[in-house]
Amino acid sequence: MFEGVFCPSITITDDDGKIDYELWGRHLDHLADAGINGVLLFGSIGEFYSVSLEDKKSVIDFAVERVAGRMKVFVGVGDTIYDNVLELTRYAKKAGADAVLAVSPYYFGPTDDAAEKYFGGIADATDLPVVLYNFPARTGTDLSPEFVARLAAAHPNICGIKDTIDTISHTRKVIRAVRKVNPEFSVLSGFDEYYLVNRASGGNGVLCGLTNVEPELFVRLHGAYQAGDFATAIECAKRISSLMAIYDACDLFVSAIKVAVNIKGLPISTAIFDPAIQASDDQKATIEQLLS
Repeated sequence: MFEGVFCPSITITDDDGKIDYELWGRHLDHLADAGINGVLLFGSIGEFYSVSLEDKKSVIDFAVERVAGRMKVFVGVGDTIYDNVLELTRYAKKAGADAVLAVSPYYFGPTDDAAEKYFGGIADATDLPVVLYNFPARTGTDLSPEFVARLAAAHPNICGIKDTIDTISHTRKVIRAVRKVNPEFSVLSGFDEYYLVNRASGGNGVLCGLTNVEPELFVRLHGAYQAGDFATAIECAKRISSLMAIYDACDLFVSAIKVAVNIKGLPISTAIFDPAIQASDDQKATIEQLLS
């Protein structure tokens, strides 16, 4: 079971979109040293939709070696080309990753039968744990609690979900449905501010973007909850709640997270892949104020 606080890493490039391994390595070191439980490569904040398959493979090799067992390494295998999804799934295993994360098929909203074929094919392509990624605001389709339980029953290595949906009732229903099938199934919330309510509902934590910015804050929150220090946990949760405004500071939240990481001291490029509106000086100033 995956439990704790997990970071969907930003993809760190130079201004021209070339992978910046030196600065990305420093970012991974920061996450691991802070005590983050795991890192996801090529999630939504990692701009999976804009990175070539070959660059993804190169980064996976680099990250697994750099992390060196200090935290879990998840690989986002999302792609509009199914052969690429399966190829990256197999490569993640070869490279030594700990799990793959599979976003729902998007553009054409699949039926449950089509989605089961899609996720089932991923599960059959590897013996790694497969974490489902439910993000209906971006994919246009929702993985219902009943469907998640159906997948878990049919494929034992489908053993987790990142539920990025802005209502805890959905996540709570997923927990209740899937635990009847697999009591060890991991349910992580994709919204940063849902850590406490996720845990209170029987979930396992968060896989969320602000861990890029203040990983120590999330590690402190998780440690406090585990220790029953709810005063500290609430203090951390209040800070996270105030930081949530960062997501709305730019045209796209990916840009805002990169700006925040830069302001916190890692001199990365804040550029995101085109087509995109890059962060303006005024937006950067707003984010700096939110972090103060």
